[in-house]
Amino acid sequence: MKLPSFFNNNLILKITSLNSLVVGTRLLISLLVQNLLASYTGQAGIAKVGQIRNISNILMSVSSLGVFNGVVKYVSEYKNNQEGLLKLFSTVFVLSSIATFTLSLFMFFGADMLSQWLFFTEAYSAVFKILAVAAPFIAMNRIFNGVINGISAYKIHAKIEIVWYTLASLLLMVSLYYYNIGGVLLAIAVTPIVQFFVLIFIFGKTLKEYIKFSQLSFKAPLIKVLLGFTLISFVATVCSNLVEINFRTLISDRISENEAGIWTAMSSISKIYMQFLITIFSIYILPKYSEIHFSEAFKKEVKTIYKTLLPLVIIGMLFVYFSKEYLILTIYNEAFIGMTILFKWQLLADLVRFIANILSFKFLAKNQINYFVSTQLLGLLSYYIFGRLLINSYDVEGLVMALLFSNLLYLVAVFFVLRNDLFGKNKAI
Repeated sequence: MKLPSFFNNNLILKITSLNSLVVGTRLLISLLVQNLLASYTGQAGIAKVGQIRNISNILMSVSSLGVFNGVVKYVSEYKNNQEGLLKLFSTVFVLSSIATFTLSLFMFFGADMLSQWLFFTEAYSAVFKILAVAAPFIAMNRIFNGVINGISAYKIHAKIEIVWYTLASLLLMVSLYYYNIGGVLLAIAVTPIVQFFVLIFIFGKTLKEYIKFSQLSFKAPLIKVLLGFTLISFVATVCSNLVEINFRTLISDRISENEAGIWTAMSSISKIYMQFLITIFSIYILPKYSEIHFSEAFKKEVKTIYKTLLPLVIIGMLFVYFSKEYLILTIYNEAFIGMTILFKWQLLADLVRFIANILSFKFLAKNQINYFVSTQLLGLLSYYIFGRLLINSYDVEGLVMALLFSNLLYLVAVFFVLRNDLFGKNKAI
């Protein structure tokens, strides 16, 4: 088969190539932003930014009651069924309204407490009050992005990502220049509002084709189905971010806030390239798995994904590993050079997670909540236990080693659960 023909007929490669443009743009901007943060605020500032980003991730999940993957799945299935879409979005907006109202009240009136918990001072309470106001925008962003992923509108997704990330980064850099770390935290809190208006400007007209806002009712006919995704999101997003917050606080207490900043910086580099893979999971793999109904077709799709993406991922990770010193000095500065020993563990951990997630997204696509939750909890619990044990002997390196060991355990668990689908006879799934 000729290469151009293979490319034109391979949707994964089309999405991957376009996604590479998005990740490349974000990478270049992130290089500048992270460098400025390191120069102006040091390792301690990077640690503080990590705390607020974890809280933002939790808000992203809780404000929409974690129904993002449910929206992706059912928009993919109901995109030609207006009645099904109406039931879906009526339920989604009921759940989101309740969650957002409760969350906003908690964030606004608990701002001092949250600031003290995360930063050991009440000086940043204004950040949480702004996040309280931004909560509805965070929820809408999550829901509308679910629609984009559900219809696999990867070109629109790329355009939105590039525009909003550029604007948000400019806001962050201006805030850093004038107000230092306090300004950065406030800018991060305001970012969801910027993202919302960019999304509406680019995707608003298409969005109306799938969400008939005037016909939505305050009823929740799909509440039982979607609450399953709430449980999934609680485990996958809320618990994982709480573990990160706990580890960052632990490093600050036992070692130093500077070491917490180095660990956060390593996680930030990981999240930049992992964002490339996460987008493919949401915009291609989840909708594709939702359309598959037999184990042979599932096996075939898994093989195609591995054959297409795994070589690219390995090459990319090898490049990151062998250029680690250059990356550290380019993105941060000499103060972060101690991060070099973390790269091998982080890259191996991310590779194992990528291999496992290609399989485990079948749990989401087929609404197998018990399998998803149990394997995720096993991974998180083992990460927490390994981390608490290994930090005593290996300091920060121990936490990254713990991530690799827990991801290996998670991969074994996922393979065990899916052994019949992968190696058994053809059957309905």
